[in-house]
Amino acid sequence: MNDDELFGEEDWGHEELDAGLLEEELRRAAAVLDPVPAELQQIAFDAYALHDLDARVAELTFDSLVDALPVRGAGGAPRMLTFQAGEVTVDVEVTPHGLMGQVLPPQPARIEVLGGPRPGSPLTADDLGRFTADTPPSGPFALRLRTGGDVVVTEWLRA
Repeated sequence: MNDDELFGEEDWGHEELDAGLLEEELRRAAAVLDPVPAELQQIAFDAYALHDLDARVAELTFDSLVDALPVRGAGGAPRMLTFQAGEVTVDVEVTPHGLMGQVLPPQPARIEVLGGPRPGSPLTADDLGRFTADTPPSGPFALRLRTGGDVVVTEWLRA
């Protein structure tokens, strides 16, 4: 009896498993059977933010969920956010269809949306500081902006 017969290889038809599919299935099983505690997830997000130690932290100065007056019938209104780091201000509008924002004073910048299961590709702000993303952030997120030699990271928020 050879190894193929011993291990039932002839029944498998020598098909190879897709490693990406297997990894995704294992992630799903782990999320159900052994989910990451919320406290540990927050610690991981905080630690990840520290990898840019030279970055300035942009403080949240306005959040329409907290600071705006309630408007009747505005249940689907976009979430408006304003972050401030020294002279740099970042205004962001988050909708179910994506996000758009502007860096002030107007300047080109490279923006990364941090967090979510699959972070998107970096965004580019034009000369007027405007940027857009076609997908909204999911879960906790932050923005990292690179303007010239400066790095600015916003506070983490839940989408």
